[in-house]
Formats: sequence, structure tokens, C-alpha cells
Amino acid sequence: MNYIYINGSSKVSIKYSEDNSKVEEVYIDDSLVEFEEEDKQDKLEYAIKTKRNKYQKFLNKQFENLIVLTGAGSSVGIGEKNKGRLLSQLWDDTKEKLGEEKLNHFCELVNYNSKDENGNYVKNLEKLLSIANAAKDFVASTKEINIPKTIKEIEKLIKSKCELVLPKDAPHHTFLEKITRRKVTLPRAKIFNLNYDTLFEQAGRKGNFTIIDGFSFSFPRYFSGRNFDYDIVLRDKSRLKEEDNFKKRVFHLYKPHGSVDWEKVKKDIIQSDNVKKALMIYPKDSKYESSYEQPFFEMMSRFQQNLRKDNILLICIGFSFNDKHIVTAIQEALEQNSGFQLMVINKGIDTSDNLKWLLELAHKHSNILLIDELFSDFAEQYPLLKSYNQDEYKRITINLNDTDGE
Repeated sequence: MNYIYINGSSKVSIKYSEDNSKVEEVYIDDSLVEFEEEDKQDKLEYAIKTKRNKYQKFLNKQFENLIVLTGAGSSVGIGEKNKGRLLSQLWDDTKEKLGEEKLNHFCELVNYNSKDENGNYVKNLEKLLSIANAAKDFVASTKEINIPKTIKEIEKLIKSKCELVLPKDAPHHTFLEKITRRKVTLPRAKIFNLNYDTLFEQAGRKGNFTIIDGFSFSFPRYFSGRNFDYDIVLRDKSRLKEEDNFKKRVFHLYKPHGSVDWEKVKKDIIQSDNVKKALMIYPKDSKYESSYEQPFFEMMSRFQQNLRKDNILLICIGFSFNDKHIVTAIQEALEQNSGFQLMVINKGIDTSDNLKWLLELAHKHSNILLIDELFSDFAEQYPLLKSYNQDEYKRITINLNDTDGE
């Protein structure tokens, strides 16, 4: 039995044939759906439609505070030349870059012993880098392998693979259009993006959104946590109405693990298109400790503060629940905040070991939703709140080469 939607007593699950070639049974709220023999309706299609109807109904409510947490699932497979990668895919990239022999030697040298039943190394780049960073001060490098230099090579590769260009068909713009369609008097939608890439920034700029990301609006763009406290109003209309007239199409963007376009210059943190050394928390166990340094401390503090607010919905998209400092904050909110609701969008909600604890809770509590869905499909199916309709931004294209009569 595979669950594709769980929310307390409301569930959608499917049962595949032995060879997994087709769906044989569909269960809605644990009851078997009876299909007539002459009914030509596709069972999988029926289950998916029911799942989407359920979560669309839930999202049609207006939550006072809307927070989005995105992981690799919002970037994987997206990009023009480079495409977003999973950690397991970055392991393959590392093997290609270093060569299999050098990578194996590196693993042996730092004492990375995780192997599968066939004797191959488990593709856990985060664990490898964690062990290597711990070993570099105690294990001597060899003529073939310089441990600190190899770590830097891998980190440089990770950065290059995260330099993504937003394609025209990416779901990010559609998603931003929908989550920002709120009463402007409500707090702005906030995105906490654990990825290093700039896909959301590119989508925001192309869609004429205003992004409050902690950096100044002047150039060069300097980071200050105080910038998250600012908002944007239209002053002329505010004077006429004697009330704040908040600008539409604004969202907050936080990047707790850093970004390919951040750089530390002396004591300042700046954002630039051409950085020499990107300010990023690379995959390793010590990223929990690194989150206590600026600007990462500011990002994590804001995340925790927001999870304690009233009437809040946190949507986790493509997040592995493998980062203990993030998971700890979510667990605290579930235990302490009665106004907290959690929606998890992942491909395979009942197959991940990291989600087992949440799977048990979702079966019992109606404030937790687990949904088997890709980010691209979720962005497309996310309901458009028409009650708070905002004017669409329409780009005007002027072709100066057009001449009448030719």
C-alpha cells in the first residue's frame, strides 16, 4: 500500500500490481473505491485527482502567516545548462571530476567506510565531507591525495553545479504568483530556501516581484538582519487614504545555508554576480554549528521566530528532513504552537526513513499533511485565491524594428 495523501483521518492510498505496472486498488479514507467493470476511468488518475482536491480545499483557507521551506526538491532537474542535483548525483559528479581511483583513495585515507552489500561506497557526500573535515587535522595527506585540497575541489564542484539558470518552463514563477496573492495587510509570504542556487531570485526578478532578502537596495548590496523588518508602501496613495497602502508582489527570501552569490569581504557580507569565494554552508555535520555564525544565525533565528506565530502554515517542499537544526525547530513548533499547521510535499512520503516519525503523527493529527507530489505539479495545482485578486504584471514588449507598410 502506498500513501499519496495523509491528513489525520483523511487519506488517499493506492495498491500496485505485483510487477508495479498498474494500480489495482484505490483507497479513500481507508475505504476501498469500487470501480464498475465498464468504468474506463484510470485508477491512478482518480487517486491523484482526489488527492489534489483534498489539498486544494485545505489551501483555499487564508492563513495569517505563510512560510515555505524548500530543499533540493524545488531545484532538482531544473536549469538550462546545469540542472539542479541531488547529493547522490553530486557524488557521481565528484567521481567523474576526481576519477574513481582518486575518490576511492580519498575515502580510504579519511576512513569513510560506508559501503553497500556489493562493496561499493554509499553515495553520501555529506557524510564523506563531514569525516574528511574532521580528519584533515589528524590524518597526514599522501603524495597522491592532499586532504584539504581535495575538500576544496569538491566544494568548488558543488558551487559550480549550483550555478543554475532559470528556464522558461520552471515552476518557480507560477508558485510565487500564487503564494503572494494574499491580502496585503497580512504578513508577507516568506520562503526559506536551503538550496544554494538563485532560481527563486531569478523568478522574482523576471516576474517584477520585490524581494526582501536581508540585503540593501543600494549597490553594492550589503547584508543586515534589520532589512527583513522593512516593508514597502506606496506613499502617494497612503496620503490620500490616511492609511498604509502596501505594495503588491512582495515576498521575503531567507537562505539558511548561504548562496552562490554571497561573499564575505572583510567584515561585510555582500551579494554579487561575481564572487571569488561563495559564502555557503557546505554539506557536512558541522553545518549545525555553522548556523550560529552570521548571516546564517539571522536566518535561523527568523525561522524559529516565524514558527512561533499564530495561525501559521509551513509548507515544506522537497526537504529531506535530514538537517537536525531545521527539524528541531519544526518539532518544537508542532509540540508548542497550537496554531501551527504543517504541509509536506515530497516524492515518496512513506518510503523515507527521515519521515517515519512524521508519518505516524500525520495519521493521528489533522494539522499535519503529507502529500506525494513533485514541486512542478504542486505549483501548477496550488489554488489561485481569486478573492484577493491582484493585477497581473504584464511585460510590454516594443519592437522598434517594426515599420508599417513593409
